This record gives sequence, structure tokens and C-alpha cells, in this order.
Amino acid sequence: MAALGALVKKVWSIRSFLVLLCSPLVLLPILFSLPPKEGKCLYVILLMAFYWCTEALPLSVTALLPIILFPFLGILPASKVCPQYFLDTNFLFLSGLIMAAAIEEWNLHRRIALRILMFVGVQPARLILGMMLTTSFLSMWLSNTASTAMMLPIATAILKSLFGEREASSKENEENQASMQHNKLHTVSTEMQLLASVDENDLTEKKDVTLDVSSDLRVEEEYKTNIWKGFLISIPYSASIGGTATLTGTAPNLLLLGQLKSFFPECDVVNFGSWFVFAFPLMVLFLLFGWLWISFLYGGITLRRTKKSEIRADAEAKARSVIKDEYQKLGPIKFAEQAVFVFFCLFAILLFSRDPKFITGWASLFTTGFVSDAVTGVTIVTILFFFPSERPSLKWWFDLKAPNTENKPLLSWRKAEESVPWNIILLLGGGFAMAKGCEESGLSIWIGGRLDPLENLPPPVAVILITVVIALFTEFASNTATIIIFLPVLAELAIHLKVHPLYLMIPGTVGCSFAFMLPVSTPPNSIAFASGHLMVKDMAKTGLLMNLMGVLLLSLAINTWAKSIFQLGTFPAWANVHLENTTTSLLQDVQNITLNSLSKS
Repeated sequence: MAALGALVKKVWSIRSFLVLLCSPLVLLPILFSLPPKEGKCLYVILLMAFYWCTEALPLSVTALLPIILFPFLGILPASKVCPQYFLDTNFLFLSGLIMAAAIEEWNLHRRIALRILMFVGVQPARLILGMMLTTSFLSMWLSNTASTAMMLPIATAILKSLFGEREASSKENEENQASMQHNKLHTVSTEMQLLASVDENDLTEKKDVTLDVSSDLRVEEEYKTNIWKGFLISIPYSASIGGTATLTGTAPNLLLLGQLKSFFPECDVVNFGSWFVFAFPLMVLFLLFGWLWISFLYGGITLRRTKKSEIRADAEAKARSVIKDEYQKLGPIKFAEQAVFVFFCLFAILLFSRDPKFITGWASLFTTGFVSDAVTGVTIVTILFFFPSERPSLKWWFDLKAPNTENKPLLSWRKAEESVPWNIILLLGGGFAMAKGCEESGLSIWIGGRLDPLENLPPPVAVILITVVIALFTEFASNTATIIIFLPVLAELAIHLKVHPLYLMIPGTVGCSFAFMLPVSTPPNSIAFASGHLMVKDMAKTGLLMNLMGVLLLSLAINTWAKSIFQLGTFPAWANVHLENTTTSLLQDVQNITLNSLSKS
């Protein structure tokens, strides 16, 4: 096995090297088939897309390529490329990550998770609901991967208390089956063997009892396996759904915000509050339907009324005990936990109420355009670095003999440095740099001129098609890379169809999170699959309907309450400005081509 693993690594490294070497050569014809600047920009974008999809380079390293290629190819100067890597959108994301680090530092997320599980109950369907609610709530503020990694050990502990250790029992069953098959006998469980050894009289009656018990045990074993799968598969799915509810929940949401500011500088309709009002009801609906589907598919909910067995009742009592024990291990709530919870609530409330659009926000007290979501987020998380983690004593100030001991803050910079995934911030910056390159080079205008066949497409149909295509694409590629590639195209398509740009860009952004069918689709899927209890066919079977539900619910949301929140029924003035600029640029291109042809003749 070790030799096979080494061979696979060698083959993979050779493949990566060939991809790195050959991709720039294969894409060279693009440089000469388009106008100079547009061709160069498209060359860079396709090269980055190819590297992102094949992962020949780390995703964050690929995101740095605009810093190298845009200046060398004459697309953008470095002075315009480099600032894209630290826009205010990146600082909003950074503030969310730092707040998440403080929550993890004091185990507040674990206390919240266990408290919700104690509230919902321990029946399998209720526990699956509790897992999904908890994971989605945490994923709104933490990363999807961190939420999944935190919830899986809790789920495993509860499942072990319900059904025992699955791996050990599976090995025992395999050994028993092998020995029985060797002796040409049927597999008999331990309980059956005990029953069989009671008495040698009444053989016929004993056989009847054995067959009944065997059937019951087989049904019970199948039930346990299905519930186990349902638990594990619900966690990554709810993490992906929960991440869509806030702007800081997942990287594609922030990329939408950043690229909107790049393509449409006058657009100010998307912020933390307006996004939450749109996305939170969608998340709740999707969680509800997803929970019903997973519970029905894996036996948590049945249409038949069956009496609960004593084994299941005993297992549920054990699970309840495990959750209480885990909660008690946390001990009484500390001052630091209370402080972090207060700052977390303040963080969410201030972001939501800054400028929610449907009412006047507190940002109106300041000069227009000066206070953004990034300012709000960074202000709150900065306090975490000096606020004391222990209750301050007033006596210390008046007692001159009191020891001058250092008080630990709620969050140290070392902890923040270790917890923040800096690679994601670089990935966001790469997306913003790519969007800036498309805008400055005229590539977005060139793409818009090639979308004529889609002019007659009804906008609601366009929404469904876009969501389906992106949801399928993101099954095989990073959702961040996917939205970086598609957003410029969607912006130009919206201008071409004369519909509100957000009418197409929001479904594309949210659809990137609907990656449920494969273990490789998202890191949360991979983490759950690595537990060893799920098969690819389990994810494909469950994820197919989840994807379909996501597409339909997103289409419902964008055509109902999103229209009133973002005014999607109108073509906004800030999009008109972009359209006028596009028309002017096209006229200039036509004039240049005409002048060049006249000078040559």
C-alpha cells in the first residue's frame, strides 16, 4: 500500500507539472484571435480557471497570478492590481473570521450547539433537525469547514451512545460472516447464539424464536445504519446552506459585493442587512425541506405508525445523557464567554442595522459613504484584543498593595493569526483583481457583445438555467473559483437582457453553495465522507434532490421577496450608467477599426 501511495503521488506531481507547463501554450491562440487587450485578459482568466479546476497550483497561489501577468501583459499597472487584494470587502471578511476565532477560543460555539441539541430532543428526526439548525447557525458566522469539523465529533459521540461503535460491530459481523460461510452456515448474531444455547428441547419452538429475533435484529441494524448516514450527511449540507444567509458566511457572497462595486460603483443596495433579509428566509425554507427529505430518506421520519422498541428507547436515554454530560463538562458559563457573546450580538446587530434599506440605519448619522460594513466589523473585533477575559475588580484600583498581574484579553493576536485562513483572503483578492481586469481591458464589453442569442430568453428561465449550470459546475470546482469566473459574464448578460443585474448575479452567487452530490464538491462534504460511513452513491442520491430543491427555492425567492428588497423589477440608474459606458466604448472601438482600415487603404 505504501508503494502504491508513493506511485500515486509521483503520477499526480507529474500531472501537475504537465498542466502547469502545457496550459499557457495551449491557450496561446487566444492572444491572437481577439483584440489585443481583451485577448490578453481572457488568456489570463482562462489560465487561472484551468489552474483552479485542476488544482495544479494551490488556489491561493493561482489567485496571485494577476499581480504577475496583468502588468507584464499590459492589461493593468501594478498600482491598480495590488489594491484589489485588500478592499474593504476583504476587511469585512477578516472581521468575521476574527470574531469566529474569539468564539472558538472560549468554546462558545460548543455551548450553543449542545444547548440547541438539549432543546430539540433526542429522537432521531429531532436530532437531525437539531444538528442542521446548529450547524447552519454556526456556519452563518464561522466558515463552513470549521462548523462541520466542530459538529462531526458531537454527532459521532451521540451516535455511539445511540447505537454503539459502528466500526467495531462491522468488523465483528464480517468475521462472523466469514467463519459461518466457511462452515456453510448462515450468519448468527451473538444474541441469537445465546438464545440457541438455552435449551436443546423444543427445537422447533427455538427455531421460530430465532428466525423472529434474526429478522428484528436485521431491521434494527438497517435502521441504525440509515440513521447514522442521515446524521453525517445532514451536517455538511446544512453548513453549505447556512453559509448563504450572511455576507460573511461564505466567500462567494463577499465576491458578489466586491465585484458589484467594481462593475457598478454606484450600486449600494447590497450590504449585510439587506442580504440577511433576503437570504435568511431562503435558508430557513431550504433547511426545512432538506430536513424532511433527509429524515424521510434515512428513516428518521416514517409514514407508518410503529411502536418504539425498548432498545431504541434505551438508546435515546443514553444519547440524552451524553449530551447533558458533554454540556456539564463545559462547566458554569465564564465571564469571557458572556463577553464574547455580547460582542458577537453587537457585531451582528450593528452590521444588520447599519443600512438595512427598508428602514433608515444608524449610518445616516455620519457622512454618506464614509461608514461601511468593514468599518463596523473591524471596530467591534478590535475591542476583543484588549477587553479583559476575567471580570475586572474595582478593588484593584484602590488597593496600592494589590499585585500588578497581567489580565489576558478575550483574543490574542497569535490565536487570530493561527485561526484566520489567509489563503481565502488572497483568493478573494484574486477574484476582485480579475473583475478589475475584465472592466479595464474591455473584456466584459466584448463578452456582452457575444450574448445576442440569449436576448429572447425570459428572465425567470434565465435564473433557473444559470443556477443549474453553476450548481453543476461547482460540483467539480471550488465555489469561490466558480463565482469569480461566472460573475462578469452574468453582469454583462443582465445588461444585455435589460434586467436588474442582481436578478442574475444573486442566483449565480447562491447557486455556488449548492454543491451536495460529490465528496469533492466542498471541504465539508469531504470531511463527512472521510468518516468512512458514507458512500459516494449516498451523497449522489441525497444531493440530487437537494440540488433540485435549492434551484426551485432560489427561483421562488428571487421572483418574490427579493424583488421588493433589491427593487429587481426595475432597471436601475447605476446599471444605465454602465450601459452608456459600454455603448461609448463600443463606438470608440468601431471608430478605431474604421480609422485603421482607412489608413491602411
